[in-house]
Amino acid sequence: MEKTVDSNQKKTKSKVVSYAKWGYIFILPFFAIYLIFTLYPQITTIIYSFFDYYELGLDTYGPEFVGFKNYVDLFTLNSNGQMVILNCLWNTIIMWVMGAVVQLLLSLLLALFFTSTRLNIKGAGFFKSVFYMPNLIMASAFAFLFFAVFNTVGPVNQILSAMGIIGDVAEEGIDFIGTYPWSTRSLVAFMNFLMWFGNTTILLMAGIMGIDESLFESARVDGASSTRVFFDITLPLLKPILVYVLITSMIGGLQMFDVPQVLSAGTGNPNKSTKTLVMLLNENLKGNSNYGVSGAIAVVLFIITAVLSILVFKSITKKDDR
Repeated sequence: MEKTVDSNQKKTKSKVVSYAKWGYIFILPFFAIYLIFTLYPQITTIIYSFFDYYELGLDTYGPEFVGFKNYVDLFTLNSNGQMVILNCLWNTIIMWVMGAVVQLLLSLLLALFFTSTRLNIKGAGFFKSVFYMPNLIMASAFAFLFFAVFNTVGPVNQILSAMGIIGDVAEEGIDFIGTYPWSTRSLVAFMNFLMWFGNTTILLMAGIMGIDESLFESARVDGASSTRVFFDITLPLLKPILVYVLITSMIGGLQMFDVPQVLSAGTGNPNKSTKTLVMLLNENLKGNSNYGVSGAIAVVLFIITAVLSILVFKSITKKDDR
């Protein structure tokens, strides 16, 4: 009798299908693509940053190990007494902050507006689509559009001429892009704001809608004002989403390239005020194809991004000492 029971149990176990292996099979393509197209290039970039490896015409020199020479060269003053990589870092941070602050504040305001149960706004889905539409436009196309609009003979100057603010556009057209650093930086920041505020708004709306409505109802019953509800309930519970939005925005901002590249025709003018770190990396590759220096720039950018992300995360998520 016992042998019969054991044989039945073995037959039952043999019929049980193990689905664990299928999970590994389904995730295998992701890891294969990640290892080949992401991790391997990252490792080789770090390795080549310690080598002299460049092209001059049709000839290739290297790779020749030079240690930290490429990093030392990056932080050495040029003939004008400037440290190019720090100037590019400053430009990148300035343009990101100019766009990100307005983006975050407006997105938070819109998220509160469209998720308010008191206002009960109709057609929220339509407005979500409208807000997100600029994000679907290629950044290069967006930059070309602004380049045409703010050109010396573009529509903006045409309107100013028609209003009598300036004379003939061919002679007195304002060069918003090539002459005034802050106007060019403002245009870059404004374009980044337009492209990403819709995405940020939708993320914040999702975060607010995920908060238990009973908390808001209890606060209203207790007579709490809208301001008190926002600072005591909404903002603390929305903090994880805010941290995610801020860090991802900062990472994207430090990698800023396409908008200033197109708007300044790759020069970073006026006065190199719109030249970013990635533009510096691209310029180095395009000029003499020095893979070692470009790798060093990429590693420095990675370190800066990691340090700033950790600082932002720690400063926002730190616990009260009380």
